[in-house]
Amino acid sequence: MADQLAAAAPDGIDVYFDNVGGDHLEAALSRLNVHGRITSCGMISVYNNTEASAAPRNLALMIGKRITMRGMLVNDHASLKDTFIAEVAPLIASGELRYRENVVDGLAQAPEAFLAMLRGENTGKMLVSI
Repeated sequence: MADQLAAAAPDGIDVYFDNVGGDHLEAALSRLNVHGRITSCGMISVYNNTEASAAPRNLALMIGKRITMRGMLVNDHASLKDTFIAEVAPLIASGELRYRENVVDGLAQAPEAFLAMLRGENTGKMLVSI
């Protein structure tokens, strides 16, 4: 994870949106620039843990780098939904903004898709088409 992130962000990271936690957050902390910011919207890597996580072990980097980390829920910004759609939809339509998703077909595949997501087997959003 750390090597891939270093290759993807050779100049470091200013803003990191975290939905995963664990080793993903740990890798991001190491790449964050001074005064970097983290928005934490989930920590799916630890949702089913029965014991405390080992990672991230480098939270002390938040001090020296003066990193800001804040939790959020999408409903915190519900008033911006229409503006978001108006601004982002054309970027997606033009291909300027791309995203990744895994789509499985049929409701019968939902349990396995959910488990695959928890195991980190998807890239981007995991969707079930019904």
